[in-house]
Amino acid sequence: MRASAHLATAVALLLAALPALAADQAKPAAGATVAVKVTADGFEPDKVPAKKGQPLTLVVTRTTDKTCATEIVMKEYGIDTPLPLNKPVSVTFTPSRSGQVRFACAMDMIGGVVVVQ
Repeated sequence: MRASAHLATAVALLLAALPALAADQAKPAAGATVAVKVTADGFEPDKVPAKKGQPLTLVVTRTTDKTCATEIVMKEYGIDTPLPLNKPVSVTFTPSRSGQVRFACAMDMIGGVVVVQ
C-alpha cells in the first residue's frame, strides 16, 4: 500500500511538471543578432562571428543604390532575400557546421563571410 502511494505521488508530480518541461523545449535557442549595412563599399562588416548550432540573425540594411547587392544570398542555407533601400531586413539561420559561410549579392561579386566556431 505504501509503495503504491509513493508511486501515485511520483506520477502526480511528473504530470504537474510536464507542461513546464514542454514549454522549455518549445522556446527557441537564444542566438545572436548582428547589424550589417550594404554601402557603396559592400557589406559592412564583411566578417560576422557565429556559433555552431545557435541561431544567427543578420539585420541587413542597404543604404545605397550604388551597389549590385540589392539582395543577400546564402546558397548553403537556401537564402535569397531582397534588400529594399533603407529598410532593415532580418535574415535568420542556424549554422550547422564550423567554418565559413559565404553571403553575397545575387551575382556573387560583393560578399562576406559568417565565421562559425
